[in-house]
Amino acid sequence: MMLLSVRDLCIAIGQSQPVDGVSFDIAAGETFALLGESGCGKSMTALALLRLLPPVARIVAGAVRLADADLCALTEAQMRGVRGGRVAMIFQEPSSSLNPVMTVGAQIAEALRLHAGQAAGDKVVELLAAVGIPDPARRAGEYPFQMSGGMKQRAMIAMALAGAPELLIADEPTTALDVTIQAQVLDLLRGLQRARAMAMLLISHDLGVVAQMADRVGVMYAGHLVEVAPRAAFFAAPGHPYTRRLFAALPETASRHSRLFAIPGNVPPPTVQHAGCRFVARCSDALAVCHTAPPPWREHAPGHTVRCHLENAAARVALAGAAADAAVAPAATAILLEVRDLKLHFPIRRGVLRRTVGQVRAVDGVSLNLQAGSTLALVGESGCGKTTVGKAILGLQAPTAGTLRLQGEALRGLAPDRMQMVFQDPFGSLNPRLRVGEIVVEGLRALKPGVDHAAHAVALLEQVGLSAEMVGRYPHEFSGGQRQRIAIARALAVEPRILICDEPTSALDVSVQAQVLNLLVDLQARLGLAYLFITHNIAVVDHLAQEVAVMYLGRIVERGTVDEVLRSARHPYTQALLAAVPRISGNNAYVRVAGDPPSPANPPTGCHFHPRCPRAAERCRESYPEATAFSPTHAVSCFFA
Repeated sequence: MMLLSVRDLCIAIGQSQPVDGVSFDIAAGETFALLGESGCGKSMTALALLRLLPPVARIVAGAVRLADADLCALTEAQMRGVRGGRVAMIFQEPSSSLNPVMTVGAQIAEALRLHAGQAAGDKVVELLAAVGIPDPARRAGEYPFQMSGGMKQRAMIAMALAGAPELLIADEPTTALDVTIQAQVLDLLRGLQRARAMAMLLISHDLGVVAQMADRVGVMYAGHLVEVAPRAAFFAAPGHPYTRRLFAALPETASRHSRLFAIPGNVPPPTVQHAGCRFVARCSDALAVCHTAPPPWREHAPGHTVRCHLENAAARVALAGAAADAAVAPAATAILLEVRDLKLHFPIRRGVLRRTVGQVRAVDGVSLNLQAGSTLALVGESGCGKTTVGKAILGLQAPTAGTLRLQGEALRGLAPDRMQMVFQDPFGSLNPRLRVGEIVVEGLRALKPGVDHAAHAVALLEQVGLSAEMVGRYPHEFSGGQRQRIAIARALAVEPRILICDEPTSALDVSVQAQVLNLLVDLQARLGLAYLFITHNIAVVDHLAQEVAVMYLGRIVERGTVDEVLRSARHPYTQALLAAVPRISGNNAYVRVAGDPPSPANPPTGCHFHPRCPRAAERCRESYPEATAFSPTHAVSCFFA
């Protein structure tokens, strides 16, 4: 039975149309995934279904029917009964979607009173238990800031389920989560959907998540749907040139250290008027007709339709992807940075006199080596201490204990001329009131005042693939990928030997991620840079790094080369990380684990991973395992390795 029907939906903001003629159907119990880059109109489409568009936007054409109801014809009072009742939405960022001054239980109770017409009572606890939150009675009385990211997302799901919706809209529900928590949330959504026969509109740019969750897939580009297909047919043979380029840009589809197939350019803004195909400016296979006439819908296979003039687009794009230039993997050289037994403990103070009552063991004895011209990846869940290690190495936080040696010399405090950091959020790390030219040479002015700053700014921007004319612009005038390039240019200004990259691609679309990773590979080959790459994206690690160190609760539990760690993982936690990675193929050799990491303020006795480990024995609870070496480069801290 068809539950939702969207026909020729058009949304206008002034003279522009960010969504233009979108049509799709979702059957009861079905998951339909909307896939595409940021700016394609996915979230705007979802907001239009619930009539939650911003004041400047309006629906100018089309129809949206939910079973027997025409949602576009309902009054605002009638829509309040639909929102959260028949249709519920999980937003991308739970921290900004939950009310910070209300307990989680009170927020769920509010939804119950409004949509279910019942007193909360035990129902709040029942909903929290249904979404897998441990000790739900206690957690119901907590505020959002007292919960981890995964728990906040589960609380959002519990709130969405309070009205027993027929359709659940999930807008990037796992983008900000670690792979282990992401796997738990996806499993939870699948289980709830089966139990309640609920339809789902899943919005994502992660092909692995779509492969796990969707029954059918729709690909959006610049306000248009360009491809619609069943999941199996879509992943077996994507038909549109844009879709095939998204697949080619994935790190897992490329050989290690090669250049990824990056899509040139960016999604056009909605203000652009299109005479022909909207993808034509970025398509190397475009014909003359692609510039002048909108492409028709073609049947690529039964149930699989593609909006394209090219009948043989699949074969042509496959050849383009195979022709990507390869880069040579950097050769290992002498040790550039040596870290031994690094510890960072933060005091917990309470009471009027602020007495120290405990310690947060954020980093608790980390040792690692970084070689010149190579990449060491530091992986693990949020809260395990990865970023704190990076800040301690930079001198931004003073270590409690341990030694740091850079090029053989003891390192105390800052060394900005030899080490720089590229942060996760380029927009938050760039001063919005400075022009790009001033941002890039800010460090240079402090360390090398005699240099021609204007000429150097232009040279740095050109080095990272940006044009000289951009020096006078502000950060808000750039795309996410361009802002990350600016952050890299700023870090390179003082000619460092080491770049510490803290999740530099986690917030980027797959196509923009490919551009940034290609840039990092090129810069390393040209300048001999060493990277400490902090991430939880295993596919990026496999593509970029030579060595991997896996962190859990302040300690490294496994280290080795990429092949040793990612293809012969011995620690149960490493295996759990690999098992949680959503893969297009769906093949996985490891078993997932449940639960969240414990607090570093109160780590478990013995092996820190034993409360979540499927192989834990009595001695795992009594003592921490020493590292066992399996090769000169591969060491594992586990009794059963």
